[in-house]
Amino acid sequence: MASKLLLISVLVFDIIAFGLAIGAEQRRTKGWVVPDNDKNYNYCVYGSDIATGYGVGAFLFLLVSQVIIMAASRCFCCGKPLSPGGSRAWAVILFIICWVFFFIAEACLLAGSVRNAYHTKYRTIFGAENPPSCETVRKGVFAAGAAFVFFTAIISKFYYICYSNARESFQPYGRETGVGMGTYK
Repeated sequence: MASKLLLISVLVFDIIAFGLAIGAEQRRTKGWVVPDNDKNYNYCVYGSDIATGYGVGAFLFLLVSQVIIMAASRCFCCGKPLSPGGSRAWAVILFIICWVFFFIAEACLLAGSVRNAYHTKYRTIFGAENPPSCETVRKGVFAAGAAFVFFTAIISKFYYICYSNARESFQPYGRETGVGMGTYK
């Protein structure tokens, strides 16, 4: 039977990660060009940088969630074997899908956080045809991370439940493994 306490605690971490990723998307840094009339150049001014912290927080909460699930299931490496059948097959499939979704979510959150923290430092001469590029993180990077946090949360729960069912239903072969050589008459 899957541990309800483990599932609830992992769900709490996943909900926090999802909320932080949504918050990061809403609070992305925005940049705009500002002319400096005294020195005759243009430069970029950026708003709040809180989305970087939200993105890193979501990254870490999702990482902790994944570590807890994989430690509890021993990541298919250790522990008693799983019984053959549908639960084991689903556990293997969901294990692979869970890791793929996890890596995509972590990549989106990390890339969004790094890109959000980057601020251009150069200036252009006032009146030039090309104003400075006030690059910021693209809209939707943190939202994609949030979506994959959600998918990872769902798939990891199903993975753990299938793994637990396959682990609990395993029954070792209790008889002698060799060929019986009893007397025949």
